[in-house]
Amino acid sequence: MRRLLPWLTLLLGCAWGSVAQAADTCTVSMTNINFGSVSPISGTDYVAQATGTFSCLFSSLNLGQLLTPNAQVCISLGLGTNSTSALPRKLGNGSNRMEYNVYVDSSYATAKIWGGAGVAGAPSTFGMTLSAGLLAPPGTYSTTFTVYAKIPAGTALAAVPTVANANTAYTSSFAGVGTYTYTTYGLVNLQGCTATSGSFGFTVSATAVNDCTIAASPMAFANASILTGNLRSTSTLSVRCVNNNAYQIALNGGSVAANVANRQMKNLLTTDKVSYLLSSTLDGAPWGDGTAGTSMVTGTGTGASVPLTIYGRVPAQVSPRPGDYKDTVTATIYF
Repeated sequence: MRRLLPWLTLLLGCAWGSVAQAADTCTVSMTNINFGSVSPISGTDYVAQATGTFSCLFSSLNLGQLLTPNAQVCISLGLGTNSTSALPRKLGNGSNRMEYNVYVDSSYATAKIWGGAGVAGAPSTFGMTLSAGLLAPPGTYSTTFTVYAKIPAGTALAAVPTVANANTAYTSSFAGVGTYTYTTYGLVNLQGCTATSGSFGFTVSATAVNDCTIAASPMAFANASILTGNLRSTSTLSVRCVNNNAYQIALNGGSVAANVANRQMKNLLTTDKVSYLLSSTLDGAPWGDGTAGTSMVTGTGTGASVPLTIYGRVPAQVSPRPGDYKDTVTATIYF
């Protein structure tokens, strides 16, 4: 027995020495976040999700964790490019910015902004435990987590511009600024998640699209028995276009005459008609579609709703029979 003891001691020493040569390793990865097409003037929030993966390779030679291989991880997130703060983070295109943020749950609450100990105002992190299970064979095991992101509606989003009158990509990169620390262990974890560290990255993107909305109020002329002088009236077009988005507004020839140079209103009960004119300034050039000597109104969006006045005039003409006269004109905005 005395001669066997040194050999047993030597064999045990060799077995434990192999642990350091085959340490368990873990990684974190994440899919990109893509908000898709975003209309800054939509008045709605835009949300997106991504999936993160925590994976660990458990080695068969790690005797201390052979029965129950486990790992604990803490995952943090920095600011990303184009951001100087996490309140909020920002996507960028050149010097232009679009506000957004990334969250650890779907509440989208400020307290749940994904950050870390070194990110002011955003202390929330992902923390999780991965267990391969009792007597699990050596190999790679994984668990996933969901990341939530939101671009909030409001004045900041409405101010986001497009560039060169085209849909414009906004991005932020988190290459290397996603960080994690982890610890692998057996039955008991005495180190939390601080033993080993690593980093990962992903991108966040959104495309600001050119968009416009238009609405009109009715135009009503005063009652008149004879048309020996001008009758005047106005109505309003409300136009809202994405910031820096050029637009043109055309008025068609109306449902009665279908003629941009000679619009007419028709008596609802007879065939009598009344000619009238529309312009963007008082007694100005006819507002039409750019044909027959008419012009269109042009402008550049600001992200806010802009009122445009339509000036109407019924010139002196042979007075038709009494009655209600109407026409329907369609306004079309091109952008």
